[in-house]
Amino acid sequence: MKVLDLRCGQGHGFEGWFGSEDDYRGQRARGLVTCPVCRIAEVAKLPSAPRLNLGSARGDRAPEAQAGTAVAVANEPASRSSAVAPESTAEQAARWRAARALVGQAENVGSRFADEARRIHHGEAAERSIRGQATPDEAHALREEGIGVLPLPAALTETLQ
Repeated sequence: MKVLDLRCGQGHGFEGWFGSEDDYRGQRARGLVTCPVCRIAEVAKLPSAPRLNLGSARGDRAPEAQAGTAVAVANEPASRSSAVAPESTAEQAARWRAARALVGQAENVGSRFADEARRIHHGEAAERSIRGQATPDEAHALREEGIGVLPLPAALTETLQ
């Protein structure tokens, strides 16, 4: 089993589990590896260090040597790609909470989304927040008509677990 750290083109980090490196490459080539947040298939593998459980092989070292090694590792600078500042994590969590609150308040009109968005835009229906499904062609047509629409990440509208 190979566990990889992945990141999509939008910057969302996530983990993928594959039987082998070849499995990862094959699934990625077929477009099966997608971001769980935004669903895009533009995914890159991040550098990561495997964790080795050496068990008793390290047991014969003196505690001072073990502590010195830990301090040396802890003082090494983290790489830019894997380091996440606590502030950015908290900010991202706050953005997700706000986005989920907005989605929770929007009326789900399902497959009637394009028609209902047009009715609201033309003043034929009460102005309100709506969400639903639209094909890429429908979304493009709405934008051409001056109606603002945007795709929602699946994480906002679906239960992930």
